[in-house]
Amino acid sequence: MKIEAYLKREYIRNLVKAGERIDDRDFLEYRSLKIERGYTKVKSPGSAFVELGNTKVLVGISLDVGQPYPDEPNKGVMTTSAELRPLADPYFEAGPPDEHAIELARVVDRGIRESNAIDLEKLFIEEDKVWIVFIDIHVLNNDGNLIDASGIAAISALLDARMPKYEDGQIIRGEWSGKLPVKEVPIPCTTAKICDKLLVDPCLDEEYSMDAQITITTTDRINAIQKSGVGAFKPEEIDQCVDIAFENAKKIRKIVKSAGD
Repeated sequence: MKIEAYLKREYIRNLVKAGERIDDRDFLEYRSLKIERGYTKVKSPGSAFVELGNTKVLVGISLDVGQPYPDEPNKGVMTTSAELRPLADPYFEAGPPDEHAIELARVVDRGIRESNAIDLEKLFIEEDKVWIVFIDIHVLNNDGNLIDASGIAAISALLDARMPKYEDGQIIRGEWSGKLPVKEVPIPCTTAKICDKLLVDPCLDEEYSMDAQITITTTDRINAIQKSGVGAFKPEEIDQCVDIAFENAKKIRKIVKSAGD
């Protein structure tokens, strides 16, 4: 670790010990959240642009017709990918998705999939033909907490998405037959642990200074949990993180739903 990075890390950790954050937020306070649905409406069935503080994420939804999974022949398919652009962060590299992009896509995918957010049975067309929903995450600027920003953008884009017309075995591009059947709104909430303190929505500097973080995705129940970092959470801290996730998800869910009004 370079001396400049070490000093900044220690500065942030000392701030936390003193009960403060680098951006003056309360420990359980999110940064400002802005959601714009239909950001690329002309080019895709659904999209959403999210700003969480200075973290910016664009998610596009596309649909195609393909084969179902053999063990779920009457259900549609959902797949998620993430692209970490070099312009979004000097540490991101061009080329195939690295482990960070793969983890981001998997965590967002799991939260949506395990909540049954999309009614996949309604995406069945006929034998051996179902709709495939592609969720494409594009990180435009990284200032920390990509999981929450991407998860919020993904469910917002799904709520925005329209179903293309399908007639006589062909997709009619540019014509629509209703909304994508979305029945749940899962919201991820990430909490970082720094010096035995719990902080929600860590910014990038706080991520470099944290011991560990945990993301809990909820609807009216827990849908998915992802922990990262070398540090550990005590059982009582996990319970706190669960309560924090449910409380913040209620507030964020209202913003997500109102973004379509």
